[in-house]
Amino acid sequence: MSEPLLERIAAALERMSPAPLRAPDFGAAPAFVWHVDPDRLEPVPQVNRVEMSLLVGIDRARDTLLENTRHFARGLPANNALLWGARGMGKSSLVKAVHAAVRAEGFDLKIVELSREDLPSITRLLALLRASEHRFVLFCDDLSFSHDDQHYKSLKAVLDGGIEGRPENVLFYATSNRRHLMPRDMIENERGTAINPSEATEEKVSLSDRFGLWLGFHPCDQDAYLAMIRGYCDAYGVDIDDETLRAEAIEWQATRGARSGRVAWQFFTDLAGRRGVQV
Repeated sequence: MSEPLLERIAAALERMSPAPLRAPDFGAAPAFVWHVDPDRLEPVPQVNRVEMSLLVGIDRARDTLLENTRHFARGLPANNALLWGARGMGKSSLVKAVHAAVRAEGFDLKIVELSREDLPSITRLLALLRASEHRFVLFCDDLSFSHDDQHYKSLKAVLDGGIEGRPENVLFYATSNRRHLMPRDMIENERGTAINPSEATEEKVSLSDRFGLWLGFHPCDQDAYLAMIRGYCDAYGVDIDDETLRAEAIEWQATRGARSGRVAWQFFTDLAGRRGVQV
């Protein structure tokens, strides 16, 4: 057999069964993003985040998640958390802000972002994190499942841990617009058409029950919306009187047909641009 042919066979075998992934230098960055094909953890030296003091109207969720994360960083028992509810109300911003706050207290806590599409690879990621001396918050943003989606089964490796148990140094935080991680109409449809309705969706719906913490986020009222914008203005040095801010912010909200933390930030971005202020 020729040498070039042997080299091609060896390369094909390596693609089919790649060498075990080597852990990155976890001391190089506070955050990492998990990618597949090939498996790798990309360091994120500077996390895109909002200061916790600028997150308005979510005090209870903030305090609960911060205390839970502190427990974990100290090596104490802590719960996986599901942050669910209205769009644009600071769910993912809170996770990143809490991570920054705990690190500022002197804990070398890492955060690893995992996309929903990569959930089938989570067992490989957990094996990598388990072997590290660091502690990790594993973060999945905008988590949800459709009626024929099997990715939720992979998530049980984190929430239930299987025979090995969840790694002691890994905590899982997820955000979702859906309390039960799947649309209500799909839940009702499957219950109505199943031979045994009580069991038709139990496996999927009960997935959310495996999170020890449920933190709800609800649409904000007008006062909270304006307070968010005023907080951004004060933090970034945008000078505007209350009457003008109120009139322009309410007009912006009306054109968007929504009121949320995200809409508040979008208005502030436009305002800062018009006032020539860098953010």
